[in-house]
This record gives sequence, structure tokens and C-alpha cells, in this order.
Amino acid sequence: MSGTFVGMPAFPKAAHEAVRNDTLRANLRHATHTIRDKRAVAVSELADWAELREAGKQIKDFTLSRLDHYLLQLEEAVTAAGGTVHWAADAAEANRIVTDIVKSTGETEVVKVKSMATQEIELNQHLEAEGIRAYETDLAELIVQLGDDRPSHILVPAIHRNRSEIRDIFRSQMARWGRPAPDGLSDEPAELAEAARLHLREKFLRAKVGISGANFMVAETGTLVVVESEGNGRMCLTLPETLISVVGIEKVVPTWRDLEVFLQTLPRSSTAERMNPYTSTWTGTTDGDGPDAFHLVLLDNGRTDALADQVGRQALRCIRCSACLNVCPVYERAGGHAYGSVYPGPIGAILTPQLRGTTSEVDASLPYASSLCGACYDVCPVAIDIPEVLVHLREKVAEQGGKGHRLEKAAIKAAGWVLDHPGVLAAGERAASRTRALHPRKLRGPGAGPWSDSRDLPELPAEPFRDWWRENRG
Repeated sequence: MSGTFVGMPAFPKAAHEAVRNDTLRANLRHATHTIRDKRAVAVSELADWAELREAGKQIKDFTLSRLDHYLLQLEEAVTAAGGTVHWAADAAEANRIVTDIVKSTGETEVVKVKSMATQEIELNQHLEAEGIRAYETDLAELIVQLGDDRPSHILVPAIHRNRSEIRDIFRSQMARWGRPAPDGLSDEPAELAEAARLHLREKFLRAKVGISGANFMVAETGTLVVVESEGNGRMCLTLPETLISVVGIEKVVPTWRDLEVFLQTLPRSSTAERMNPYTSTWTGTTDGDGPDAFHLVLLDNGRTDALADQVGRQALRCIRCSACLNVCPVYERAGGHAYGSVYPGPIGAILTPQLRGTTSEVDASLPYASSLCGACYDVCPVAIDIPEVLVHLREKVAEQGGKGHRLEKAAIKAAGWVLDHPGVLAAGERAASRTRALHPRKLRGPGAGPWSDSRDLPELPAEPFRDWWRENRG
């Protein structure tokens, strides 16, 4: 499954195919239930979790309200520390900047830290087209890359694979990318992890260029932060001679004190750990320690447009913990690939349409990829009201018209006119009550089938409420 997400079918069609895959559903059910149960225990240990959640929300909202100020402060601090800052308006510009930097080193391969931003801009594919091989070093990302696959989860990109599938991928594909899998490799987790360690070790020791994202950027010092569980990130951040970090502009926080909040909420919400096993921070360059050159690529790629939306901008608070995916009944059954984006699940359903727009069929379908149950909002560590944004985006999609929405738009317009004319509304209510014996039990018509298959229409009373009120209350 190679190539880009663009051009994939809309969510309903993709999900219809995914729910037929019994193995996929079993993998997802086991993994998401395990993670969310552990998260609940980790969160319950903090008596002030609600206060931390509110603090994270307030810090993010305050920073977004003054984003221009803090980005310029960040640029000044990074530059003063020996780094170089680049501004990328879109994916094409970011890819060009990174490619030019790698080519200037004379290298033809890079090692990568797990990064949603580089997946978003499809950096690996762009580098490959320019003759540069990018090696993913996160275990799950390695599985996805070796399997010519796509990530399906923010935290665990290979969540749709089980141990046997991973073993088969390692056996058949590792040799094509470097050191082959050991003979007789089984599906025991320890053996799979050891095979990955041996395969990646030679790449860590050989690579001269590393590429990363960042979980946070501290404006006051120009410090970047990466949190991880395996240690591969630290290898990529410290061993290469050149480090390039591609980071969305929304990842900045004003101070180190602000960072303290997120280093408590992120690990508990994502991996259900009290703290991340590896928290790496770096500020520019230091002689004799770490990379000799550091480049920070600040990525917009639709974020400024999202920031302009008073309701939708709260999606930019996201700290990529993936807690919303693990409680979502839709994601659990459909999986991440059905969302047609590197950002799956509830957060992807509101973030992707804002970053990419809603002109394509798949992007226009994403705000409807939800039951609006609200479980995602309950677990979000920065209190993003995902159901509110979903409804807001549905309004936008309906307003722009298109397949399935022209009739809806016309119906809403007609309903608005009727509600503006009380006499017409009263006549309609009386006519509906008098003909109630003729009413169907199910709603019929274009687009009504999926909604009404499991719902009966409510039975109308014998007389409208306004008539009852006039007779009984005068």
C-alpha cells in the first residue's frame, strides 16, 4: 500500500471495506482497549488532573492568540544558539528546503525520528524522488516502511498489524533495506525487537544526517523537545553531523514552566506512563556535543487558515497523544487508513479538513466520520471539544454544496422559511396530525436509508401542542 493518501475513497466507502476485515478489527480492539484501560489508571493517580487539563488548554489558547510573537521569539533564540530557521508556507516549500539541506551535505541517506509533520508533507517520498533514502527508526514506523504500508494510528502507526504479520514483514523485507532478519525469527516480541535493533544499529552509526519533528518548542530559549519510548530518537538527535527538524508552527510554548504541564499530561494520555522513558531537549548547537549544524523548518501548511477559524482553531491545541483514537467507537471498527490522512481518528476528522480544505471527497467526508458520542472530548488532555468542531465543519461542508448536500441545503432553507412564518407552521402541524395514520414508520428518500435503518420516526400526537395549549390554558 504505497503512495499518497490523496485520491483514496471517501470515509464511508473506505470504512465499509475496513469493517469486513476481521483480523484488522481484532487487532484494533485488543490494542485500543489495552491502551485506554492503562491510561485511565495512570490519569486517576493525579488528583489535579482536571486542573492540569485546564492549564494545558489555557497555555495553548494563549500561545495561539499571540503565535506571531512567540514564533519570532523562537526564531531569535534558535539563531542565537547557533541554529538556522527556515519558514515553509506549505508542503512543497518544506520538502524543497529539507532536500536542499541534505544535498548540501553530499549525503544520500538520512535517519528519521518518528514525525507526524514529515508524514503530513510526504517527505520520504519526495526525498526518494531526489535520490535520497530516508530510514524510519521508530519500531512501528519501521514496520510500516518495510511493509510498504501507511500509518494507521498517531502513537502506534502499526497498530493494525499483529505479531505474526510483523514477523513475516521482517523476514521478507529487511534484507531489501539493509541487514536481513535473523534466521528462524519467531513472532516473540523480544526477538522482533532485537531484529529491529540489529537492523537499525548500522544505520545509526553510518548516517550523517538526521531528521526529526518535535513535540514542543520553547520560545524563551529556542529549545526543542522530543519525547519517546525506545531511544531511537535520541540516537538520531545526537549522532548525525546535521540535524533537520520539521515542526508545525503550533508546537511552540512560551516558557519552560509551560512545558512542565505537558510533560505530565502527554505521557499519561498517550503511553499511560508517568513520564516518558526518553525526553530529549536541544538548543541550537554546541561544540563537541551533538550535531555540528541544526536547521529548524517551521511548517504552516494550512495551520494559519485553521487559526483564523474561531471554532476550528482549538484543533491546533492537539499534542498528538492519540487518546481520542483509543476511545472512539468509529476508529476502533474502521481503523486509521479509512480516514485517508496521516491524522486518523477524531482529531484527524477535524484537523485534516482544516489543513487540506474540504474540496476533495475524502476531506469533505471526514467531519461525518463520528457518532458525536463525546468520548474524545472527555479524554483530551487539552480539552479540545471535538464534537463541537465536527458539527461546525459539517455546516461548512453542507454550505459548499456538492454530492448529498444540495438537497440538505434546500431542505434547511425551506425549513427556515416555514419557521419564520408561524401561520404556515401551524397549518403544517395540523395537517401532519390529521394525516398521521398515513405516515410511514421509516424516513425514505435520498440519503435517508443509512440513518433510518435503525430508527423509527416519532409518532405524532393527535393534535399539535399549540392547539392543546389554546384549549387547556386559554
